[in-house]
Amino acid sequence: MDSQGATADPQLQQFIEIESQKQRFQQLVHQMTEVCWEKCMDKPGPKLDSRTEACFVNCVERFIDTSQHDQQPRLNICNK
Repeated sequence: MDSQGATADPQLQQFIEIESQKQRFQQLVHQMTEVCWEKCMDKPGPKLDSRTEACFVNCVERFIDTSQHDQQPRLNICNK
């Protein structure tokens, strides 16, 4: 193996990082949907009542806050 084979192509590394970020985002959306659906949805129907809609909004906002809070220590480590 030559010395170029030992170091990855920067474009390939960037592509892999972007795809990894997409996957993490999709996992978060899936998890958020599952948690908020279980918490807020009593009985599916053709329309959401105002109580259910407010529950979903609150749940999503809390989920985002929690996710950002969980990510902050990792971001601080990466920025050092």
